Amino acid sequence: MYQREFENLLRTSPPRAVLLYGENSYLISSYIQHYINITETAQSLRREYYDEYEFKTAKSYLSQSSLFGGANLLLIKRDKKIPKKELETLITLVNKNPNNYLLFEYKGEAKNAKTLQNSFSPKKGANWVRVFEPNMRDSIEILKRKAQHIGLKIDHYALQYLLLLLNNNLALSANELDKLAILKGKITTKEIDKLVYSTASIATEQLINALFEKKPIIDTINRLIELGSDEFAILRSTQFFVNQLFLFHTFMKLNGHIDSKAILGYKLPKQIEEQKANLALRIKSPTLLKIFEHLLELELRLKSSPSTNRELLLYGGFMKLQSYL
Repeated sequence: MYQREFENLLRTSPPRAVLLYGENSYLISSYIQHYINITETAQSLRREYYDEYEFKTAKSYLSQSSLFGGANLLLIKRDKKIPKKELETLITLVNKNPNNYLLFEYKGEAKNAKTLQNSFSPKKGANWVRVFEPNMRDSIEILKRKAQHIGLKIDHYALQYLLLLLNNNLALSANELDKLAILKGKITTKEIDKLVYSTASIATEQLINALFEKKPIIDTINRLIELGSDEFAILRSTQFFVNQLFLFHTFMKLNGHIDSKAILGYKLPKQIEEQKANLALRIKSPTLLKIFEHLLELELRLKSSPSTNRELLLYGGFMKLQSYL
């Protein structure tokens, strides 16, 4: 099912169980939050992310009534498939109890999600939706709706300018709208130029996210170098990111939850906090140690090599880093 069909379905009769997957995490998170709102399950929501998922606990949760007298919603996020028998058992439990719901966000490659679609067929009281990267026109419409929701005065051209500045990154653009809303006035390109991060810093963030999501990175590195970043600046940003992942990983091990303010001293936007938390959950402690050591070795090689070789060394070093993930 495509996005527009899914949006129409949510307005009329929301499916009891939903599989979400695709290329845009911001839109998927928005659909999940909307689903939570319309099912009124915020108080009884249970999250099981990555290795936290256990069939017995998921089955037990969907077999009982809500402690709050409302509905139960089980939200599963993982990059591995759930065995078919387990998945169909959970969907059956959802259909037996009119107050139970199931959301499964599959974070693996979209091409591998096709076998999951059979379990989420309408005949089984479920459905699935694949979310694609929006084009510029669709992104502007999405941001227009968000601006109206938060009471921000900003016209079509300023939204287009913001998206161009942030390379059509919908999640980052939406976060910037929240910041701009503090000004309590009409937002133009002048305010955006003054307050929104430069394209280079955004491209760096995109590179690091692509690096750890095991996506192609060469074009992003080329764009960064064209924007004036050197190999050492890119490496330092990556080391800083890995250090943050280590802090998130350690905090979760000790406390069982995430609080970016307690970890970093300042609160991250919800989307970015969740993204870092998901990565930190996926990467094991020995793997983090390997990455730390690899980045230190790469730094030494870059410092001892002529400038003409550094770009190739960076490509090779990042490709090797991805092999650890």
